[in-house]
Amino acid sequence: MTFTPWIRNGLAALVGSWVLATAAQAGAPQLKTQAPGYYRMMLGDFEVTALFDGTLDLQPKQLLTNTTQKDVGKLLDKSFQKDTVQTSVNGYLINTGSKLVLVDTGAAGLFGPTAGNLLANLKASGYQPEQVDEIYITHMHPDHVGGLLADGKPAFPNAIVRADQHDADFWLSQATMEKTPKEVQGFFQGAMASLNPYVAAGKFKPFDGEAELVPGVRSFAARGHTPGHSIYAVESKGQKLVLWGDLMHVAAVQFPQPQVTITFDSDSKSAAIQRKKAYADAAKGGFLVAGAHLPFPGIGHIRAEGRGYVWVPVDYQQIR
Repeated sequence: MTFTPWIRNGLAALVGSWVLATAAQAGAPQLKTQAPGYYRMMLGDFEVTALFDGTLDLQPKQLLTNTTQKDVGKLLDKSFQKDTVQTSVNGYLINTGSKLVLVDTGAAGLFGPTAGNLLANLKASGYQPEQVDEIYITHMHPDHVGGLLADGKPAFPNAIVRADQHDADFWLSQATMEKTPKEVQGFFQGAMASLNPYVAAGKFKPFDGEAELVPGVRSFAARGHTPGHSIYAVESKGQKLVLWGDLMHVAAVQFPQPQVTITFDSDSKSAAIQRKKAYADAAKGGFLVAGAHLPFPGIGHIRAEGRGYVWVPVDYQQIR
């Protein structure tokens, strides 16, 4: 009898342990959500925020040109990638202290449900679309201009939109669209739907090639991927970041083989020249680069290696 309380307590503890173990085995439901898609860093006195719009599935073996499917397959295998590559769509927000500038706006609804998150991630990063002063478009493909609209209205009501005149003359031309194959005309329609509300409001101001757009941010012509494809150089206190737009699509292939182009290029030969030049300049100059389709946040350095290049992404860092 003197052992009964001890036995009773021991049994209670054993049952309690069994209940807890059973609950632990059941597990919590999986959330299957990702962290908010923004990454922030300082560039001199400028604040740069990378914004994640989502991903697009690309098939490099079918899309990449000036190479072979065999070579593409080998390079994908080397980077542990399969025939279908989840490819990031990135935009970049630059706060100069006097201007808030957005470079590219993502796809919105023009490329399906896996993209179109840039506006939500801009808000998650602490900014509001009404605060954006200027928007610089690298080129007028749908995954770069679709985010200009939200619910059929300008998503950035106070912003001036800027892009190279050559792209505007091409993608906003009804006559040019009617001369192109039917399967390409959707690109024109997406550009027109996205840009024309800003044009009608007097808020589209094109430039031609190299221009200082705001202090510390310059445009440079990099034509070939599209007739007016542009890159943007951001500089503050001796630090430099060049926003490449679509000079890179599949890093696993195009860095080791910089001659590789893609079927989306309007002028494949010119696009190849621009890519080779940009890669060489970045490796020699040692400055930061960012790409619309590099793995998010898409910011880093490149270094020369053999006949190609190696991508060195930025480390996650605290803002100081």
